[in-house]
Amino acid sequence: MKHVMKSVVLALSLVLANGNVAYAQDSQKAQQAYEKGDYETALKEWRPLAEQGHADAQINLGEMYRKGEGVAQDYREAEKWYRLAAEQGNAYSQYTLSDLIDRRRDGDPEIDKEAMKWLRLAAENGNSDAQSALGQMYYSGSLVTLDYDTAEKWYRLAAEQGDAAAQYTLGELIDRRSDFDPELDKESMKWFRLAAEQGNAEAQKYLANKYYEGGYYITKDYKEALKWYLLLAVNGEAGYQNRVGEMYYSGEGVNEDYEEAVKWFRSAAEQGNAEGQYNLGYMYFYGAGVTQDYGEALKLYNLAAEQGHSVAKCSLGQMYEKGQGVAVNKAKAVKLCRDAAGEGDDDAKALLQRLGAK
Repeated sequence: MKHVMKSVVLALSLVLANGNVAYAQDSQKAQQAYEKGDYETALKEWRPLAEQGHADAQINLGEMYRKGEGVAQDYREAEKWYRLAAEQGNAYSQYTLSDLIDRRRDGDPEIDKEAMKWLRLAAENGNSDAQSALGQMYYSGSLVTLDYDTAEKWYRLAAEQGDAAAQYTLGELIDRRSDFDPELDKESMKWFRLAAEQGNAEAQKYLANKYYEGGYYITKDYKEALKWYLLLAVNGEAGYQNRVGEMYYSGEGVNEDYEEAVKWFRSAAEQGNAEGQYNLGYMYFYGAGVTQDYGEALKLYNLAAEQGHSVAKCSLGQMYEKGQGVAVNKAKAVKLCRDAAGEGDDDAKALLQRLGAK
């Protein structure tokens, strides 16, 4: 069972409902020490509180052992303190205890069973990470029988608490069974959008592609597609930087802007994206948004061609045929075009005929 533990803020909200002022003062002192990096004092203050049975102190102590803060990292000691809090019904502790037990399972079915017990308790007690992890297990059939309905149930509970990854996967599960049902399509899009608005990259890609391509229940909308592509591009996704460049070049969802297109093609090219390298080379070749520069075009086409970009190979062949930025070399032009034609490039096939080659 694999699930990812999210980091937590060690000091839980201070409550004085039990009237224990001394406890509140000690807990606050520990929290302040921890925030200053004074782990020795934090441990000194939290340990007696944990030994007295305060769940928040037990969690904090367990977390310090888990991370090795002020003590040698010790997962078994962390497990001990998390177990004490988990037994008091704390859902986060139950989830984290499950993860710690899982860390040492090594194929032991009894350990798997115990980890699963705590994971399920955490999920039933409302921990969204546990709900999402349980959903993933049913979705993939890991340690449980594959069951999309049960997976959807757990993902929905996590999604309703705002878990973006769960929202995205819930959208996938609903989409899987939509079968052209407009109401289910509408619901799946709702969850994809919620996930995308929280920054989930997979959901943003899904929405961007759906609006770019259009479909039987989504009207093609380049402006909406560009909105999502831009978020991906700004976050450094090279393929989507290239797509944004193409949209600015073609005026899809935005006014045609060659200089802006060049900017995005360059960002993609600098990350080694072959399509971005080719497109930036194309802009230099024709002087679109930049000063015409055959030498720069040649360099960029070569970079793309080295990655197997067939159109870049054909473009290089044309440059060698005509001596654009390079000495005329018909033999090299033929070789490049043969490679491109072998990959199905029709322009390369036409160029081979013009060169009198087969």
